[in-house]
Amino acid sequence: MKTILLKFSGPLQSWGTSSHFENRHTDLHPSKSAVIGMLAACLGYRRNEDDKIRKLNEIQFAVRVDQRGNLIKDFQIARKNKDNGSFERNYVTNRYYLEDAVFVVAIAHKDDKMIEEIYEALRYPYFQPFMGRRSAPLPYDFIIGIVDDEPIESLKKCDWQAAFWYKKRYIHELKELEVYADSTLISNGPIKKLRKDVVSSFSYKERKYNFRYETELKILNPSFKDLNSTEHDAFESVGE
Repeated sequence: MKTILLKFSGPLQSWGTSSHFENRHTDLHPSKSAVIGMLAACLGYRRNEDDKIRKLNEIQFAVRVDQRGNLIKDFQIARKNKDNGSFERNYVTNRYYLEDAVFVVAIAHKDDKMIEEIYEALRYPYFQPFMGRRSAPLPYDFIIGIVDDEPIESLKKCDWQAAFWYKKRYIHELKELEVYADSTLISNGPIKKLRKDVVSSFSYKERKYNFRYETELKILNPSFKDLNSTEHDAFESVGE
């Protein structure tokens, strides 16, 4: 099985699954529906191509939290006009973002050909992909690569992608990293919850989402260094 690994990082991200017009919330880690929207954009799918988009629900999805961001709130003023085009009123919309967060997303499918097609689309996207909002474009290095492994195992082996300053501060403290994944990927997962994250339609006329089970677990941080360890490498600071 082939798995694509992606890094989502940047000043702002937003991953809402339960927002209303005037209050746009964000979850604390990327949603599968948002990633499916990103893949659909890269593949050149239009919003009304429901069958093609629903097919993407079949991908296996997992996300590792490498750097927890800060939750911030912004507000924007929207203008409402009357039917004749004249001004009626202004109102404030509250929009929430994650600031300076870093995530590693793993996507896979039993059909390797489909994964290879998605990988090429990510490299040469048809439409501009973004991290939940158009104001949050993907970083230039968002593609980590494609590996021959299952999603959870891929995340266990992938290098810690946090920022340099974050690693320096937490490399001796952050022994485990949180992972959120499709419940079908983890047998006897410790925590399972419903998330409104399955895409039925992205149509402007009526966007529709269904529920899926998501499981939370913790995996060892591949870069963690225990200060209490008796092992010592005198050449570690020198490098290779």
